[in-house]
Amino acid sequence: MNSADSLPPQRAAVLAFLRHELAAGRAPSLAEIAHAFGFASRNAAQKHVQALVAEGLLEQESGRKRGLRLPGRPDQLPLPVLGQVAAGTPIGADIGSDELLLLDHALFSDRPDYLLKVKGDSMRDDGIFDGDLVAVKRSSEARNGQVVVARIDGEVTIKRLERGRARVRLLPRNPEHQPIEVRPGQDFAIEGVYCGLVRRG
Repeated sequence: MNSADSLPPQRAAVLAFLRHELAAGRAPSLAEIAHAFGFASRNAAQKHVQALVAEGLLEQESGRKRGLRLPGRPDQLPLPVLGQVAAGTPIGADIGSDELLLLDHALFSDRPDYLLKVKGDSMRDDGIFDGDLVAVKRSSEARNGQVVVARIDGEVTIKRLERGRARVRLLPRNPEHQPIEVRPGQDFAIEGVYCGLVRRG
C-alpha cells in the first residue's frame, strides 16, 4: 500500500475530500467528485478514484454507483435512502433517491437493506419521529406486533402489525391517529421489517 504523502497534489486533495465525506457517512458519486474539483467530466474523477483504489488507499464495491469506502472499515454498512414512508396516512413511495449513507452495523437489531425517510408522527410513541431515517430489512413476512413497512394499494406506511383470525390491522403509536384496517381485496403486502433508525441533526 502506498502512502498518501507520495501522491501528486491534486490526487492527494481528492483523497482528503473522499476521506472527509466517507468518515461523515456520505459516499460521493463521480459527478459530485467532478463538481467539487471543477473537473470537466466524470472521467477525470474516475481516473483519480481508480488510481487511489489501485494504491490501496480506497476500496470500491463493484457494481455500485456509490460503492467507495475507507480501507479497513468492514463494519461500515452502505445503505441507500430509497424514499419516504408515511407515519400517518399512507403516501406514495418516492423510490429513486441516489443518496447513500455509510453506517455502523451496531446501530441496528438486524442487517437492514435500505433506509426510508419518515413523514408524519403516527409512530412517535415508539420513538420514531418525522424526519427520521428508518432502517428496513426486506421481508414479506413479519410477526404479530412487529413494526413493519407495508404497501397498501400502491402506497407505503410504517406501523405495528396486528394479525387477527379474520383481519389484519396496522396500528399507529400515537392516539391522534386511527388504525388502518386492511379490507378484503385490497392490494396489501409487507415490504420489510423495522431494524432501527438514524436521526440526523
